[in-house]
Amino acid sequence: MKGSSRLPGFHKLNLEERLRKVAELAGLDEDDVKTLVKEGPLPLEIADRMIENVIGTMPLPLGIATNFLINGKDYLIPMAIEEPSVVAAASNAAKMCRAGGGLKALATDSLMIAQIQLVKVPSPHTAKYVILERKEEIKELANSTNPILVKLGGGVRDVEVRILESPLGPMVVTHLIVDVKDAMGANTVNTMAEAVAPLLEKWTGGKVYLRILSNLADRRLVRVWTRVPKDAVGGEDVVDGIIYAWAFAAADPYRAATHNKGIMNGIIAVALATGQDTRALEAGAHAYAARSGRYSPLSVWEKDGRGDLIGYLELPLAVGTIGGAVRVHPVAKISLKILGVRTARELAEVMGAVGLAQNLAALRALATEGIQKGHMKLHARQLAITAGARGDEVDKVVEEMLKRGEIRLDVAKEVLESLRSKS
Repeated sequence: MKGSSRLPGFHKLNLEERLRKVAELAGLDEDDVKTLVKEGPLPLEIADRMIENVIGTMPLPLGIATNFLINGKDYLIPMAIEEPSVVAAASNAAKMCRAGGGLKALATDSLMIAQIQLVKVPSPHTAKYVILERKEEIKELANSTNPILVKLGGGVRDVEVRILESPLGPMVVTHLIVDVKDAMGANTVNTMAEAVAPLLEKWTGGKVYLRILSNLADRRLVRVWTRVPKDAVGGEDVVDGIIYAWAFAAADPYRAATHNKGIMNGIIAVALATGQDTRALEAGAHAYAARSGRYSPLSVWEKDGRGDLIGYLELPLAVGTIGGAVRVHPVAKISLKILGVRTARELAEVMGAVGLAQNLAALRALATEGIQKGHMKLHARQLAITAGARGDEVDKVVEEMLKRGEIRLDVAKEVLESLRSKS
C-alpha cells in the first residue's frame, strides 16, 4: 500500500473519487478499475446507497438447484455461492428425498427477541416483579412504534425478565417477544427496545446499556423431516454409513462444526440469493447448536424399520420477504420470484429443506466415495479458468488434469500451454 489508510473525508467522496483514491493507494491498473465498476445486475447507484464507502460490486455465481419437492410443492432453488459442487449436490440429494415423498418442513411464527439490559439495579427481584406487573403498558408502548405491524397482526406477544449473574454484578434483562410477520425484524425490535428502555430505568432505578435484538432466534424455528428409501440412497450399507457419519458429529464437536457447515452451505447460498442477513443466520444456527452447553449437530439421521433413511433438522431461521436488501437488490427480488414464496415462513421452510438436503449429500459422499471425487472435478475447472483457459480449453485442461490425477494450478498452466502450442 502506497500511503496511509487514514483517509479523512473519504466517505464524503463520490464513488468514482473513492475508487480513484483506492486505485492510487493500492496500485490498481485501469483493468482493475474497469472490473470493479463493470455494470452488472446490481447497479452501482443502488450499491452506493446500500453500504458505505462503495468502490464497486462483487458478483457471485447464481445457480439453480432442481428436484426439490417441499410440502408437496415443487420449487426451483436459487443459490448464490462460490464453492463448487454445492448446487449439484443439493439437486442430487433433493432427487433422493423426492423418491420418499420429498421434504416436509414446518416453521413456527416469526417471533424475534429484543433484549434490554439493566445494570446497577438496587433490587433485581423487585425490578423483575415491577417490570412483569407492567407488562401490558410495555406492550402498548412498544407496539406504538410500529402501528402498521400491529395492523397486520404482528407486534409484542409477551414480555419476559431474566436475572443474570455476571463478573460485574447482577443484570436484569428484559425480553420483548415480537411477532415481526414477514420481516426479518431487526430494525423493528431494536426500535421497540429503545422506546421501552427509559421506562425500565425509571421503574427500577437501574441503568440501561444494551437494547438490541438477539440473533439466537429460538422462538423462530424451522423443523424439516424426510424419508429417503434405502434404494434411492444406494442401499442399506450406505444408509448405515450416513448414520455413522452423523454419530461421529454427535460425539465430537470438531466433526459437528464441519457437519453443520455443510448444512449452512445450502442455507446461506439461498440466503445470499434472496438478500437475507447471512451473518445473523450463521450466528443463530451455531448458537442453537450449542444450546445444551456442548456444540452438537443440527440434524439427526436414523434408520426406520424398513431400513430407509430418516433425516430431521431443527434450527432458528430469521428471514424476511420485506425490508432490508430483500426489496432493494434486483437479483434478490428475482430470486424470490423464482422461488415463488409468499411469506417469510414459507421462505424459512424452503431454506431449512435445502439445508437438510445439503447435509444428506455431504454425508452420503463422505460415507461412500469420499467428498473429494466430485468436488475436485469442479475445483479443476476453477483452476483451469485461473490459468487462463477459455471456452473449450477449460474442459480439455480439466480432462487432462483428472487423467493425470494432478489437480494443481501449475499443472493447469502447463496443460494449457501445451494445448495452445499444438493449435
